Amino acid sequence: MSSGDRQAAAAAQIRALLEARLEALRAKDAPGFIARFDSSIVKFDLAPPLRDSGPSVLDPAALQWWLDTWAGELLVDLAELTITVDGTVAFCHCLEHIQGTRTDGERADMWTRSTLGLRKLGGAWKVTHEHSSAPFYMDGEARPALDLQP
Repeated sequence: MSSGDRQAAAAAQIRALLEARLEALRAKDAPGFIARFDSSIVKFDLAPPLRDSGPSVLDPAALQWWLDTWAGELLVDLAELTITVDGTVAFCHCLEHIQGTRTDGERADMWTRSTLGLRKLGGAWKVTHEHSSAPFYMDGEARPALDLQP
């Protein structure tokens, strides 16, 4: 198998992993989402703290709490996905589109930015780094610009 074929096969495996994560979010299945993390995960998320790692990231309770704030269907899709693979290391970046209705009736339709670092460990790709962010309006009010669209 050529190097290009190996990279294409790895990218296909990573796409499948990302789709499984999306399916877990849509199903509001926090343990299914967390299962794609390696135990060495370092996470920079939209919510505090600035950086998180270890057992707190691997505990699905916080994610499940957030998923439970959505009533009915939660739509999550990726746009402009780029995957770069070199051997047993890969990174991805994309825009993430989240839509749904909160349990308080508020309708949400927002875009965020996502970067993932992955390693192939024991023959399987695992997420070792996750960074989600939103741009802020630089108007002095520090409001997140969740209404931007690609």
